[in-house]
Amino acid sequence: MSDCCNTTPKEPLDSSAVSPLGSAIFRIPNMDCASEEADIRRALESVPGIRSLNFQLVARTLAIDAQQEAIAAAVDAIGKAGFKMLPLAPAKGKQSATAGDEHGVSAGVARLVAALVFAGAAEALSFFAPDTLAWKLAGMGVALAAIYLAGLDVYKKGLTALFQRKLNINALMTVAVTGAFLIGQWPEAAMVMALYSIAELIEALAVDRARNAIKGLLALAPEEAETRQADDSWKPLGLQDVPLNAVVRVKPGGRVPLDGTVLTGNSAVNQAPVTGESIPVDKAPGDAVFAGTINEAGELEIRVTAAANDSTLARIIHAVEQAQGTRAPTQKFVDRFAAIYTPAVFVMALGIALLTPLMLDWTWMQALYKALVLLVIACPCALVISTPVTVVSGLAAAARRGILIKGGTYLEDARRLKAIALDKTGTVTEGKPALVDWQVWHLADKEFVRQIAASLSARSDHPVSKAIAAGLDGQTVSVDAFTALAGRGVQGTVDGKSYILGNHRLVEERKQCSSELEAVLAVHEEQGRTVTLLADDQAVLGIFAVADTIKESSRQAIAELQSLGVTTVMLTGDNAATAKSVAALAGIADARGNLLPEEKLAAIQQMQVQYGPTGMAGDGINDAPALAQADIGFAMGAAGTDIAMETADVVIMNDNLQRVGETIRLSRRTHAILLQNISFALGVKAVFFVLAVFGSASMWMAVFADMGASLLVVVNGLRLLRK
Repeated sequence: MSDCCNTTPKEPLDSSAVSPLGSAIFRIPNMDCASEEADIRRALESVPGIRSLNFQLVARTLAIDAQQEAIAAAVDAIGKAGFKMLPLAPAKGKQSATAGDEHGVSAGVARLVAALVFAGAAEALSFFAPDTLAWKLAGMGVALAAIYLAGLDVYKKGLTALFQRKLNINALMTVAVTGAFLIGQWPEAAMVMALYSIAELIEALAVDRARNAIKGLLALAPEEAETRQADDSWKPLGLQDVPLNAVVRVKPGGRVPLDGTVLTGNSAVNQAPVTGESIPVDKAPGDAVFAGTINEAGELEIRVTAAANDSTLARIIHAVEQAQGTRAPTQKFVDRFAAIYTPAVFVMALGIALLTPLMLDWTWMQALYKALVLLVIACPCALVISTPVTVVSGLAAAARRGILIKGGTYLEDARRLKAIALDKTGTVTEGKPALVDWQVWHLADKEFVRQIAASLSARSDHPVSKAIAAGLDGQTVSVDAFTALAGRGVQGTVDGKSYILGNHRLVEERKQCSSELEAVLAVHEEQGRTVTLLADDQAVLGIFAVADTIKESSRQAIAELQSLGVTTVMLTGDNAATAKSVAALAGIADARGNLLPEEKLAAIQQMQVQYGPTGMAGDGINDAPALAQADIGFAMGAAGTDIAMETADVVIMNDNLQRVGETIRLSRRTHAILLQNISFALGVKAVFFVLAVFGSASMWMAVFADMGASLLVVVNGLRLLRK
C-alpha cells in the first residue's frame, strides 16, 4: 500500500531532527502497511551503527537510535528503497508532527484529479477515436501521463522491491499496470492506477482519524503558562521554559498548563481529559492538579511540580505512542499471513498466465489478463491495515476514559481474563480513614461529647484524630494542657476538667472498661474498624469508630466484573477480620488477609492455575510482585506508587475500579472488530479470486473491490472511537 498522494520531496537531514544522544525522528508519509515497514527494516540491515528502530505505523513515523553518521546513512538507504523522509525535531513534536501534511495532501489531490482526467481521456480515445496508429499513440501517451501522475511513487517502490526480489503491493501494482499496458489494455491500466491512488488517498485520510485521536491529546495543554516573575508581575512563558517550583496562574475557563499543587484559590476542575471523571473535582490549596484539565470556576495559583515533558499528560501521550509500536497477537498473525499470502498469489497468477492456455483452451491474452486481475485483487491492504487502525483506535478510546493501556497485546488479551485479584487499601477502599460511626456512652450529652471530641482531635496530627475531627466538623472549644500519649491517644483540659481521647488500650489502663463496653468494641473491631474512646476521669463518654471506607464505585465495579463472568478475590495485608468485612460490603466472596508481598504473588499463581488468565489491581509497592506475575496488571494511577504504575500493564488514572470492567469490555469489542475485519477482507478476496479466474472481473472492478474492502475495515475499526 502506498501514499502516492503525498508529494513532499525528500529533505536533507536536518540537524534539529537529531537529538544530542544520536536519536532522530522522521515522518515517512508513504509508509502505510507492515510490508512497507519490513521493506525499510531490510533496507537498514546493512547500515552499521544503528542501535534500535521504533516504528509507529499509524503515525507513519520512525525513530532511529544510532550514531549521527549512521543516521545519515540510514536516510540515504531508506531513500533508495523508495520512501520519503521528513525530519521531525523531537522537542517540537507538537508543531512538527504534521509538518508538510497540508501541502502534501493538497498537491496530491491536484495530481490525482489531473491523473483521473487523463485516464478518462484515454478511455474516451479507446472508445471513440478512429482505429489508426496515430490515435492509438495519442491514447497511449495520455494513459502514460495518467500513470505517471498517479503512480510515480508506486513504481519507485515497486521496482525497488522487484530488484530486491521482494513482493509487496507496490510490486504487484507495478507488474499489473505494466502488463495491462503492454497487452494493449492501456486505458484500463491508466484508470486502475488513478482509481487505486484516489482510493489510497481516501483511505489515508480515514487512517489519519485514528492517528489524530492520539495527536489530539497534545492539544489538551495550552502552549503557554502565565508565570509569576521575581517582581511579582505575570508573564506568559512557553511550557518548556517554565521551571520547577514556578508559580503559574490559571483563570476560570482556562486549561491547567502543567502538573502542580494549588497555592491559592478554590475551584472546580474538570479532570475528564486526563482521568475520565465525568464530574468536576473541587480543588483547594494543597490539592494536586494535572496538565490539560480545565479550571471551571475560581482563579488558581499553582506551584509547578513537573516539567512539561514529565507531566501526567506527557507521560500518557508517551505511553500511548509507545503502545502503538507494540503489535497485538492478531496483528502479528496478519503480518505473518500477509508475508506468505502475497508471494503465493503471485505464483498462482504466474501459473494462470502460463498453464491455463495449455490446459483450458484460453488464449494467451485471456490468461495473461486474468493473471493481472488476480494480482490487483491479491493486494493485502485491507487485511494488513485493519489491525493497526483498530488497535490504535482502541488505545485512543481507552486513553479518553482515563485508561492507559501500555500495548496492543494487553488491549487484546484483557478479554481472556477469568479472575481479578484486588488489593484492598486504595483500590477497593479510599485508602484513608474516615469516621463511620459514633455514639455517646450511657447518659452523656451528645452535643457536649461531640464538642469535646472535636476539640481534642483537632489538635492532633494523627490520621485517626484527623478523621474524627473531619467527621465531627463543627464548633470547638479551647483546650489547655494538650498532650499526646504515644501509641495510645491524646489528653487535654477543657474548663479545668481533664479528658482523654484514646484507644482501647488506654481505657483499659485507666480501668474504665466494662463487659458491656467490651461487647460494643468487639462488634466494631470485628468489622475492621479502629475504635477511639472519649473519657473523663470518672467514665467513658463516647465511642468513635474509624475505618477505611469503600469507594462509591467499588460495589458497582465488582458487580460489573461478575456480570462479565470474572471472579473477584481480595488480597490484603490487613487482618482477616477487616478483609472479610470490607469484602462483604463490596460484594466479594473470597477475601484473603494477612498477606505479605510474596504471599500475594503466590496467591496470583494459585489463581492462574485455578481460574486461568488472572488480572491484579493494586496501587502500592507491596502489590508490585503480584502485578508483575498477573497476566494483566492494573495500577491505580492517582494514588498509586511509581513502581506499581511502572510494573502494571494498564494504569487507571482516576483510581475508579469500574475502569477494569470497561477495559475488559473494550478488549472484547476490539477483538470482535478485528475478527470482523479479517473475515470480511479474506471473504472479499475469495469471491473475487473466483470471479477473476472463472468469471468476468476486470481490473478496475478488482481495484474497487480491494480498496473498498480497505476503506470498510478502516471505518469499522474507527467505530471504537465512538463514545
